[in-house]
Amino acid sequence: MRITRVYTRTGDRGTTRLVGGAERRKNDVRIEAYGTVDELNAVLGLARTFGAQADGAGRERIESMLAQIQNELFDVGADLATAPADRWPGMHLVGDEEVTRLEGWIDALNEDLPPLKDFILPGGGPVGAFLHQARTVCRRGERALVSLIDVEPDTGEGCLRYLNRLSDLLFVLCRVVNRDAGVADVLWQKGRSL
Repeated sequence: MRITRVYTRTGDRGTTRLVGGAERRKNDVRIEAYGTVDELNAVLGLARTFGAQADGAGRERIESMLAQIQNELFDVGADLATAPADRWPGMHLVGDEEVTRLEGWIDALNEDLPPLKDFILPGGGPVGAFLHQARTVCRRGERALVSLIDVEPDTGEGCLRYLNRLSDLLFVLCRVVNRDAGVADVLWQKGRSL
């Protein structure tokens, strides 16, 4: 693919084009779904940027995971930016292989963490906080995708499983990077007043 021009002027009328050329309003559920995935990718870019400045035994491993995830999110975005009728033979669709990899990472990372007894508040160190933000954007992406599937049922089943599992991984990664940075989980204290 070669991008020769950044602006198209179609957005000036509140529309954009899907892969395949179909024009949609910018508030269309499909645009909302892949736009949220793009936002998630941007938050992960922030986490990676701050993570590159951090110390910690697992920093390279987490950097490698996040790089893989960012690339896979582009695959998810491409799938969601393509109406099912416009998919082409050999188009890569995120599915079982990627979901299984995420599950393996979750299981491996979670083994070294203490069991949870309380809910965790978003926060911790900068990387952990960005990963918490990424987790919530990922959950919003899931909700947007469910709305899309409600109106276009042939869309994104693999993407939905991927985002669901990714939000779980991001939660575990929050805990791991905070632990590695020497920052304790911030626990919810029900009914606490200042």
